Amino acid sequence: MSRTVAVVVLVIAVLAAAAGGYWFGTRGAGQSERAPATAGARGAGPAAPAGMPVTVEATKVVESPMPQTITAVGSLRSDESVTLRPESAGRISAITFKEGAHVAKGTPLVRLDPAIPEAEVAQARANLTLAKAKFDRAVDLANRNYISGQARDEAENNFKVAQAAVQLAEAKLAKTQIVAPFSGIIGLRSVSVGDYVKEGADLVNLEAIDPLKVDFRVPETYLRQVQPGQSMQITLDALPGKTYAGKIMALNPLVDAAGRSIVIRAQVANQDTTLRPGMFARVRLITSDDAKALVVPEQALVPQGTEQYVFKIVEGKSQRVQVEVGQRRDALVEIRKGLAAGDLVVTAGQLKLRDGVPVQVVAAPAPGGAPAAPARGPTGDVQGSSEMSPIAPALAAPKTAASGRLPRS
Repeated sequence: MSRTVAVVVLVIAVLAAAAGGYWFGTRGAGQSERAPATAGARGAGPAAPAGMPVTVEATKVVESPMPQTITAVGSLRSDESVTLRPESAGRISAITFKEGAHVAKGTPLVRLDPAIPEAEVAQARANLTLAKAKFDRAVDLANRNYISGQARDEAENNFKVAQAAVQLAEAKLAKTQIVAPFSGIIGLRSVSVGDYVKEGADLVNLEAIDPLKVDFRVPETYLRQVQPGQSMQITLDALPGKTYAGKIMALNPLVDAAGRSIVIRAQVANQDTTLRPGMFARVRLITSDDAKALVVPEQALVPQGTEQYVFKIVEGKSQRVQVEVGQRRDALVEIRKGLAAGDLVVTAGQLKLRDGVPVQVVAAPAPGGAPAAPARGPTGDVQGSSEMSPIAPALAAPKTAASGRLPRS
């Protein structure tokens, strides 16, 4: 009997030991799995607040004069330009100009050998003298009825022919001397004394360069905006930093069918002869000089497809607004629709924004990399001058466990 009791007690002890080992093992594994997670949570620091503001740069929409302009490229042309050529063949006997010099209208420039034309003039004048004597004698005889009227008419005709021959010979003689047809600057000659030139051969060019003409093209869509007398300005790559004023002279009535453009000719003063024909010119045509427009920096625009948007700050939060833009100039863009003067728009940091996101505004970094000073928070008043005051650091100091958050490790 005592042996049976002992066996039962031993079996119960073995079962109790097995149950205790299983229970303690399961509890230890659960605690070891939770311990790393807790440790990781303690080491990661506090999570960022869901409503933390986004730091951006912003500026106000301002109203500024922005003349309505059309830009184009063109070329400078002489007011008058000619290449001098002889009308008759001959040998050059004299060149009476200095290359690159200013010459007045009517100044002799080149003279051909006049020997043959002078001889022809002398011969024609001798024939004229004889024809006049015959005509006078015929008139006297006709008055006495010694000759017929026909003989008198023939003498008169021979006299007129002789007069015409003298005029022709004198004209040929005059053509041996080439003069300046207008005042201007003489170019570089391509001939020398002694050269035999044929009629039409190039001798030298003459350019009138005060004032100068500017020829340029604009698309046909601007036809109604361009009128003779409008002001324009040109700049030249060859003379950086200088601007020259001019006025529209005329528009070509024919629209270029190839480029659907209008050829416009303007005039620019050139009293100091600094500008020269053939220079490349950048033209700025002013179609309206009294317009005022709302402008913002170009970096404020957020393009999406064919549309343009900006982020406006309203009560410390971003608001996405579609805008209609106009002309651009000097890193500024005209806003025709969507904004009003005084609106605050984001110029940097738009990639982090969407509608309703809280924002904090900072000024642009100072030259040399100086950090911006702190400014107001997103719930503060951001009105005032267009220069935004800097904001406070975005990250505040970590809270203690008493505030319901774990401190940073």
